[in-house]
Amino acid sequence: MLRSLLFITALFAPAPTMASWSIENDRSTSDKHGLFEIREEARRFISKENAKGLQQWDVLEPNLKTFVPRCAVPLKARWTPKSFGLSRRSVMVICTAAIANVAMENWSVHVPVQPKQNVD
Repeated sequence: MLRSLLFITALFAPAPTMASWSIENDRSTSDKHGLFEIREEARRFISKENAKGLQQWDVLEPNLKTFVPRCAVPLKARWTPKSFGLSRRSVMVICTAAIANVAMENWSVHVPVQPKQNVD
C-alpha cells in the first residue's frame, strides 16, 4: 500500500512545476536557445509582413518540445517553403551557426501562424 502511495505521489509531484511553465519563461541560456526568443523573431518577421498590408497574420507558439543549442549569430526568419510539406503556414526561424555542439551546427524552428481573426 505504501509503495502504491509513493508511486502515485511521484507521478503528480511535477504537476505544479509544469503548470507554472510557459513559453514566457523559456529564455535562452548559455547552452540553449529559448523558445521565447525564437517566437519573438517570428513575431518581428510577421510584423514586417503585416505592414505590407496584404494578408494579416498572428504568430502561434513553436512546438514546446523543441530544444536547440544557443545560436552564435543573430537569428533570421522567412516563410517556410511549401516544399517542406507542413500542414499549415509557418515562419522558419533560422540559426546559421550554433555554438559549438556535436549534434547540430545550425538549425531551424518552424513557428506556426494563422490568419488574424476579423474583430468587428
